Amino acid sequence: MIQRDLATILRSSVRRFPAVTLTGPRQSGKSTLCKMVFPDSAYANLEAPDVRAFASADPRGFLAQFERGAIIDEIQRVPDLTSYLQQVIDEAPKRVRWILTGSQSLTMMESVSQSLAGRTAVLHLLPLARSEVRRFRRHPQTLDEALFAGGYPRILDQRLAPSEWLGSYVRTYVERDVRLVSNVGDLAAFQRFVQLCASRTAQLLNLSSLALDAGISQPTAKAWLSVLEATFIAFRLQPYFGNIGKRLVKAPKLHFYDTGLVCWLLGIRDVSQLRLHPLRGAIFETWVVSEIVKHRLNRGEHAGLYFYRDRQGVEGDLIVEEGGRLSVVEAKAGQTATPDVVNAGSRVVRALGEVADVQRIVVFGGEGDQKRAGVKVLSWNSIDSHRW
Repeated sequence: MIQRDLATILRSSVRRFPAVTLTGPRQSGKSTLCKMVFPDSAYANLEAPDVRAFASADPRGFLAQFERGAIIDEIQRVPDLTSYLQQVIDEAPKRVRWILTGSQSLTMMESVSQSLAGRTAVLHLLPLARSEVRRFRRHPQTLDEALFAGGYPRILDQRLAPSEWLGSYVRTYVERDVRLVSNVGDLAAFQRFVQLCASRTAQLLNLSSLALDAGISQPTAKAWLSVLEATFIAFRLQPYFGNIGKRLVKAPKLHFYDTGLVCWLLGIRDVSQLRLHPLRGAIFETWVVSEIVKHRLNRGEHAGLYFYRDRQGVEGDLIVEEGGRLSVVEAKAGQTATPDVVNAGSRVVRALGEVADVQRIVVFGGEGDQKRAGVKVLSWNSIDSHRW
């Protein structure tokens, strides 16, 4: 397995906190990362029925067996365990460290925030970023191959067919994980809902329209969307407001963390189908946004990402806020840096330039970075060369 970008921050967090909580979607590589970074640590997986039964029935006895701490996988399966862990942490020598992982942020973070506030660092491990994908001996070379394969490690590590693995992943997710997070009665309806969400990736979220198309109530659509967020399948990108005295849209944009999963949900089973797909541009925008989300999370940044859109139709795919400076990022899937591509985002820069220091970046689907007057043009394949 390759080195993950989050490894550096994980090591430094363990030196500063008695516990580290690592969240992310199932199969994103959390267990593998923890075992690689801490090879000498004891390990317990609460997915195993006998281990979970022990931890539930005798939490003090379960924790007492780990004198030097441990990696405890899927901690949300025994939420009360963190309450007992709090006392263990407070009484233990400083050299004892605990690594907690979980794939359901809502359940997990409720118990962690109540019991381990101030005692644990919280990190997120998403599917592979492009910088990590390139570390595999064989990896997707073209943009369409990268979009289609996505970033789940097992696909690349074992050289699996993306559509076959992702089909199994979705079935397991719907039949297993969703039941653990929410009382979803009609799993077939839920899967249709997820597919409809995929068809709206990189679009403004309209819950009433989504609910109508899915044949469910708006409160149900809202609850099911929260399930997708809690299990790290999709996320809402909020609009940027700042101090701008303009009429801006208030609805968030919907994005997925993995474009391979989006492709599967849209029925794309081959790279050739993606090349001419009407949503290819939206899929590329989601890829760019998710890549930047990954890069920031991999260095411990949890906020500062928005999009821009006003009532006059001026729109920016992504706004990155850091250190008092704004970056307007535009995603253009075309392979050529035409004048239209280079000029993308210029209206947003003019709108934001009244109130902030703004730079303009365009990520396009071709090769070769360029530096034009007032804009940095990045190839999709070198998106990690910029410090987001």
